[in-house]
Amino acid sequence: MKAFTMLTPLVLLLAGLLWSASAPAALREPAHAGRFYPSDSKKLEAAVRAFLEDAVPPSGERPVGLVAPHAGYVFSGQIAADAYRQAAGFEYDVVIVLATNHTVEPFPGVSVFGGDGYRTPLGLARADRGLARTLHEADPSFAYRPEAHAREHSEEVQIPFLQVLFPKVPVLSAVVGSAEPGVCKRFGQVLARALAGRKALLVASTDLSHYPGWGDAVEADRRTLEAVVSLDADTLRSTLDREERRGRPGLQTCACGEGSLLSLMEAAKALGARRGAVVSYANSGDTVFGELDRVVGYGAVVLTAGAGPSDTTALNPPAAAEAVGPLPAADRETLLRLARRTLERYFATDTVPLPRPASPALRAERGAFVTLHEKGELRGCIGHMAQDTPLALTVSRMAIQAALHDTRFDPVRPEELPHLEIEISALTPFARVPGPGSVAVGRDGVLIRKGGRSAVFLPQVATEQGWGREELLTHLCRKAGLPDDAWRGPCELFTFQAEVFGEAKREER
Repeated sequence: MKAFTMLTPLVLLLAGLLWSASAPAALREPAHAGRFYPSDSKKLEAAVRAFLEDAVPPSGERPVGLVAPHAGYVFSGQIAADAYRQAAGFEYDVVIVLATNHTVEPFPGVSVFGGDGYRTPLGLARADRGLARTLHEADPSFAYRPEAHAREHSEEVQIPFLQVLFPKVPVLSAVVGSAEPGVCKRFGQVLARALAGRKALLVASTDLSHYPGWGDAVEADRRTLEAVVSLDADTLRSTLDREERRGRPGLQTCACGEGSLLSLMEAAKALGARRGAVVSYANSGDTVFGELDRVVGYGAVVLTAGAGPSDTTALNPPAAAEAVGPLPAADRETLLRLARRTLERYFATDTVPLPRPASPALRAERGAFVTLHEKGELRGCIGHMAQDTPLALTVSRMAIQAALHDTRFDPVRPEELPHLEIEISALTPFARVPGPGSVAVGRDGVLIRKGGRSAVFLPQVATEQGWGREELLTHLCRKAGLPDDAWRGPCELFTFQAEVFGEAKREER
């Protein structure tokens, strides 16, 4: 036993020397620039800074650890920024990114990055090779597996946020090979010992539920985040197991980064974390380019040394208005600014804002059209009539659609944006009417539906064109591809009203 004890330091030393000699002094090149985030350096920096500007303000407590999502920036960039904003203003000497294994077969252990750094369009982020060597010397199963890092997006998408917030701080990533509890616990403990006395920030990179519908995602993700902020690994594992067994349609996992979360919990607690708080939550169905029937969940969490119970108040957003009524002037202005900011951000950064207004009226599910004019001429108009999306999100989505996907026009070019006037039509619910005589020109928008064809005109169209009721209905039939007089026979007619408001006329610049 004594001989073994004397040999152990020598074995570890030799292992470290072998690792140092064999580990390539290489850079990890970007594999997902232009897909998950902008490939242009100016657009990328502008995107990160815009997300951080819109982020949830920091609580004031120094973060020991964060949880940040890793989807494409148009989906999860804002939630990631909410997490990173909590660490802004604090001093760190190393950031550890606990990445999720998506690209290679599950493996026992953890792949600790062994190269010199990470290249992104923003330049080079230096790696902490000394820390990597320390971790490998502590346990050879924490060796560097280059193939686990080469195309791992959960690692890559975090780096630009760190380059903007902590440009001189070294980074070290570790791809957790699986969610095996013993491995995650051991790695967390070893990592904490290696970081003793340092000003370290831990980041677990994970998304939440994968591919259920919006409502199921909200329920499952709430329970997952409640378990994460409990800082109890057993609670997290049992919660994930229970939620994944509930049989929710489409649900494949409740947290792709379970191993990263377990490792974070262990290391953060050993480094003094005592309290977890949910900073923000959204899923892809809440974003401009998302859909409701198949979503991925995203959560921002901060772990601190502060006292007190865990905090999940961010999972209780302001209620939406129950009744549709006239919009206050402030809400109208908010929607116009949101529509313009959505287009400005898209052209400047290849990303868009995440609509999350405080106003109950803007959170109410409501249809809307966005109309663009240039020099008094129509430049695009597209709407969403179903009442299945919060009004603010509907407006953001329709702004993009009107600018880029109205097939009557070429897509709007960036240089046109300063000359565009934006008009919004917020719709009331559709009501079926018994016949043409119920249509009030100038008050009602009209939808016709017959034989699988349909078309709609906004209330202002007839007034702008100088049409009476018969002309309105005739042109509506033409738009639907129906005979001009189809409205006189059996058909479905629906009317609605709209609040129409727009920007003040812009001078040519």
